[in-house]
Amino acid sequence: MSSIKQFQVTFDCAEPERVARFWCEVLGYVVSPPPEGFATWDDFDRSRSPEDQGSWFACSDPSGVGPRLFFQRVPEGKVVKNRLHLDVRVGTGLMGEERLATLEAECARLVALGAVRVRLLYDGNDSCIVMQDIEGNEFCLD
Repeated sequence: MSSIKQFQVTFDCAEPERVARFWCEVLGYVVSPPPEGFATWDDFDRSRSPEDQGSWFACSDPSGVGPRLFFQRVPEGKVVKNRLHLDVRVGTGLMGEERLATLEAECARLVALGAVRVRLLYDGNDSCIVMQDIEGNEFCLD
């Protein structure tokens, strides 16, 4: 049996392009190229029916290491806590006040992009900041 080498993370959301561009800023990702045969995303959208325009968008890690992120429009809004979330690893290897300061700096940057700080988890040594993206999807700064 062969192992899976690639996967993508899919977000259900109301505004796929807006949420994708937010995550591009968070992770340093880039907008994925439009589907084959289209020069731009606008060209692709114009080829679709009005109700399907803007129904999905994607971004990817420019280094090719991280997973592709896919954003698809769904009719219902977010109601409950995510069962799965991303941990944005900005404090790897750091402990105590140094780790906390690094997380706080990244939190401030993401709040300026539209993220919401939910709470700080800190035991004096290890820390994590629980946040929400621009549509309320939870993620952690770790």
